[in-house]
Amino acid sequence: MTLPLSIVAVILLTTTLTESAPAPPSTLDDLVPAIQAHIDQDRFREAFWGIRIESLDSGRVLFTHHADKLLKPASNAKLFTAALALDRLGPERRLRTSFYARQPPSRSGTLKGDLWVYGRGDFSCAARFHEGDHEAALSPLIEALQKAGIRRIRGGLIGDATYFHGPRFGSGWTWDDLQFYYGAEASPLMLEDNVVDLVFRPGPRPGSPCIVETRPPTTYVAFVHRTSTVDAHATRDLELYRPLGGNVVHVTGQLPLGGAPWTDAVAVHDAPRWFVTQLDSRLTQQQVQIGKSPRTVDWLSPAEARPDYTRMVEVAAVDSPPLAELVRQMMKPSQNLYAQALFLQVGRQRQSRQTSLAVPAHYTEYTEVSAVAELGDFLVGLGIPTNSVKLEDGAGLSRRALVTPNAIVALLKRMDQHRYADAFQSSLPVAGVDGTLRDRMKDTPAAGRVRAKTGSLAHVYTLSGYATTAAGERLVFSFMLNNPASATEARSDLEILAVLLAALEDRS
Repeated sequence: MTLPLSIVAVILLTTTLTESAPAPPSTLDDLVPAIQAHIDQDRFREAFWGIRIESLDSGRVLFTHHADKLLKPASNAKLFTAALALDRLGPERRLRTSFYARQPPSRSGTLKGDLWVYGRGDFSCAARFHEGDHEAALSPLIEALQKAGIRRIRGGLIGDATYFHGPRFGSGWTWDDLQFYYGAEASPLMLEDNVVDLVFRPGPRPGSPCIVETRPPTTYVAFVHRTSTVDAHATRDLELYRPLGGNVVHVTGQLPLGGAPWTDAVAVHDAPRWFVTQLDSRLTQQQVQIGKSPRTVDWLSPAEARPDYTRMVEVAAVDSPPLAELVRQMMKPSQNLYAQALFLQVGRQRQSRQTSLAVPAHYTEYTEVSAVAELGDFLVGLGIPTNSVKLEDGAGLSRRALVTPNAIVALLKRMDQHRYADAFQSSLPVAGVDGTLRDRMKDTPAAGRVRAKTGSLAHVYTLSGYATTAAGERLVFSFMLNNPASATEARSDLEILAVLLAALEDRS
């Protein structure tokens, strides 16, 4: 008998990923035992699976296993953040960064006092929004000031980061994540994902220190080198450590002579100051004279440290891309900073509705707390029990986050009928095509037919989204695997299930 190509592809995938994968079913009657056989393997004895699969077309529940249990979602939490942001803010919302001064510049382009940069949480000042060009990240802001005719600032550049209230890290984030790109600070003023990309190269001869290049170029981060160039046949071994509360990076290890460059990244401390320091440097390069060093204010600054903007002049402003694009740039690569910033954006809107403008910023509740409250209202509106979603940050980086597969599937079903369904679904990575699924499930029935959000933390692996079967039926699913014995196989274990769904050749 000749097997259909889709089944052959599943067999090849499952044989490659694990020797104990289930036989690929072609009918719905075979689906349940195939999935059950997979998750009942002895190697999952200490692990915990939560699964729910439904048909969007027929409404039939195809499979459920511990779907009412609270499990760690990792970045599957971003599904809730994306849905919440689109629903509450709308896909066309743009986030404005404003420049304020006491009075307009003179005819000669001189500002007599300080130039205030009031950030509202736009994270698009980043190379990923400019085709990977670090030099272009600040260009919209610089061009806006040039258009305003500013040539000289007698005072200084002041970054106002009071728009969000509370710590710059999400609740439940662990200290050992915070030096890495995925644990960067969220702030009303953000630049280059609040990260410095690093390129390390071997020195010219054995014994010489390695060479480091920062992208973008900056002196904001300093380096303590304990590196050396070693023989060409030696192994590469470099490690970075940035102590909390500073911007000194300790680099240890070695690179082989003549070897390829090694790239890494480090998150910066004090994101608002990073923003204004880099902007000040770029403006100086553009021949704008600035009289004083840059400085910042934030939610902890005294109320009198921040001016009354209603009595000032907005001399320039830059708007972000529309929110639909911001959500897409968050979801496709699973960008934690963007997710937390969008979560805070929702919280800030809630605070604006509920808090008198006369109340000083430092007396209002944390913006993140307001976002959690808004998420609760959102879930109630969708008919999702709030006790099935215990999130406290927007990224899923919190080690205390808990969600049930039932809640995730319910969210995905509601968003399929939502007025912004297209924006939500198009933000999801596509198997074998883009985002975090770009190199996963290629050459399988899932390629191009599974749109899903990945998730991973230590001992946590999740995959939830939409699948179109070989028969053209639309399914919604959530696969949550906590505490697997083998981290190297965990992603493949989730992919196997997604491919089984995409390969189905009959309908429910």
